[in-house]
Amino acid sequence: MAEQTTGRTTDQGPLQEYLTGYDRILSEVSVTGRRLTRDELDSRRSLGEQAAEAGHGLRALVSGHLTATRAAWPVSSASAASADSVLAAVEQAVDAFAEGYERAQRIAVRREEASRREFIDDLLHGRSDLGRLAERAGRFGLQLSHAHAVAVAVGEAAYAETDPVTRSIELALVSRFGDRRILLTTKDGRLICVAPADQSDVLTYFAKQAHAATDGGRVAIGRAHPGAGGVVQSYEEALNAHDLADRMGLDEPVLRADDLLVYPVLSRDREALTDLVRSALGPLKEARGGAGPLLDTLTAYFDAGCVAAEAARRLNLSVRALTYRLERIHKLTGSDPAEPFHRYTLQTAVIGARLLDWPPKDF
Repeated sequence: MAEQTTGRTTDQGPLQEYLTGYDRILSEVSVTGRRLTRDELDSRRSLGEQAAEAGHGLRALVSGHLTATRAAWPVSSASAASADSVLAAVEQAVDAFAEGYERAQRIAVRREEASRREFIDDLLHGRSDLGRLAERAGRFGLQLSHAHAVAVAVGEAAYAETDPVTRSIELALVSRFGDRRILLTTKDGRLICVAPADQSDVLTYFAKQAHAATDGGRVAIGRAHPGAGGVVQSYEEALNAHDLADRMGLDEPVLRADDLLVYPVLSRDREALTDLVRSALGPLKEARGGAGPLLDTLTAYFDAGCVAAEAARRLNLSVRALTYRLERIHKLTGSDPAEPFHRYTLQTAVIGARLLDWPPKDF
């Protein structure tokens, strides 16, 4: 079979190297009617892999095969039998080529996923040289020379990057903000969004989308910090906010580390906080039923802005019963929750009790 029997050429420019041996295969098949050998199929797969690794599109490569087929078509002695054999060979060759191409792409995707996961782990835990980390960040859309903030969403389920929930949030962010150097990922089943500090609207929108997509999950947003180490710090602040919400019974859907700074300040001196709780609330243990019910009363009273009617409603009590409990607390502790000076001491002690998990953990 001549390469130019119809005046067409098999020259495909830069793609020609991935058609090596193809015209010879077609020529032999048109004469013998045979199928491709194992070695020929392996060579097609190998060429497909090479083409994928070189970044060529599969559509152009298949088109190149079809053009080469037309150029090498056996016109002079074509018969129904030989035409059928050639078409079968084309099908085998293109299928093997596409198989190799797709295999190379899958390997490339797995490598990219592994590289991305390694980068994310290093980014969120600061386990890599910060200079090297900043260099790698560019591949994933981050400029770590700038300040960033991190939001962490937690739902009832554990989420992975391929989950529909993750994909729906990613689509919403891209549709809203386009290419804003945002990183959306998952870690330990949590949804994580890293965004530049001057784009707080991104994290606010992420929080809204994540809360809805996770059926009411909670989102915590760390403060903005500069550099690669700042991402770690903001991420840890977001995690600490989740932990604090669990211990304090906070039910806000979105928590901001900026708004919770009083809690780490209080817990920084654990010994002093323990002394305050023991001194201000310790006498409540003498009450019938222990300190728990009266501590819950104080918690509801302060959370309700010291409005007795609202606190009673939250506790499913009558206002009279709530008033009796407050009087009992005054008698046991010597501090009146309704008096401003005493109120501050008691409220700080109540926060400390929640931070220290008192009275279940006595001291």
